[in-house]
Amino acid sequence: MEHERQFTTMEHAVLTDASDLTLLQAAALLSGASAWDSRAIPAANVPSFVMSDGPHGVRRQLGDADHLGIAEAEKATCFPTASALAATWNPDLAREMGEALGLEARGLGVDVLLGPGLNIKRSPLCGRNFEYFSEDPILAGRMAAGLVEGIQSTGTAACPKHFAVNSQELRRMASDSIVDERTMREIYLTGFEIVCRAAKPRAIMSSYNLVNGVYAHENKHLLTDILRTEWGFDGMVVSDWGGSNSAVEAARAGGSLEMPAPGLAGARQIVAAVEAGELEAADVYARAQEVLNIAASSAGLPAPTPYDLDGHHTLATRIASEAITLLRNEDDALPLSSGTNVALIGDLADTPRYQGAGSSQVN
Repeated sequence: MEHERQFTTMEHAVLTDASDLTLLQAAALLSGASAWDSRAIPAANVPSFVMSDGPHGVRRQLGDADHLGIAEAEKATCFPTASALAATWNPDLAREMGEALGLEARGLGVDVLLGPGLNIKRSPLCGRNFEYFSEDPILAGRMAAGLVEGIQSTGTAACPKHFAVNSQELRRMASDSIVDERTMREIYLTGFEIVCRAAKPRAIMSSYNLVNGVYAHENKHLLTDILRTEWGFDGMVVSDWGGSNSAVEAARAGGSLEMPAPGLAGARQIVAAVEAGELEAADVYARAQEVLNIAASSAGLPAPTPYDLDGHHTLATRIASEAITLLRNEDDALPLSSGTNVALIGDLADTPRYQGAGSSQVN
């Protein structure tokens, strides 16, 4: 499905300064227009841009898009998951994979790739551990930095996720992660800090959960005090899909873009809050500028070009090979002698599980 940016019919150059927008236009930029598109404002020469999963393969959906992994998607390379990539301990290899992901995103008309996943593997029961690198935040951060550098070398924006302290799927939209400041910084934020300082991602996705009683997308301590002020992040913070609970509080805290498509209700709430003196207009324009920066830079990218699916599959195979890890070699069972018969037992022998499901599912 070809993405039509809407800026192609604009008579003037794409807007780059959010202060030229009306308050309502600026507020409107803070929410999406569809499942995967930001909002365009043709009257102000602001184009839309396209976001797409995912962390180990582009899930560019066709027709009626959804965010649950059900709708058919364009063919793309399914790379080894983050759990396998981390087992290589090779940031340069992650950079190669990131470049391939970025090229496929460009080829499919995707401007922002939603990944990598950086959450800590706190429990083996977390249903998305395969999408995350490690229980070691240093390893996670360095591997993610390589991946982000590779993605963004192609012009595609990377969007590490889910910020922050989001290490379980059970009741993820209502759970409250209670954590002291030292533990949060040493364990749960370190990977994000490494990738922000080293690779400078142009976007970050906030998580569904509350952190110490405040939803992540409305958490000023996370989004402004730490992410922007301490680490110097100057990009866009996008909510996880359906993960914004208050447009006003998000704008105040540092949440730039609510996805997927809540309509203009949030924009009207923001304008009303400013007019009532409950929200600073400067916060609205700051958030709009963060979204506008992505829109303007995406508009300057070349048209989508074909990508080397076969070559990328070869790279995926090389990564998978390097990820193989021997934990124990009892009774010198390895290496196998020539002619040895090997029995593969179980359902996975017939249908190997090479990826998970949901938002990271690749066609």
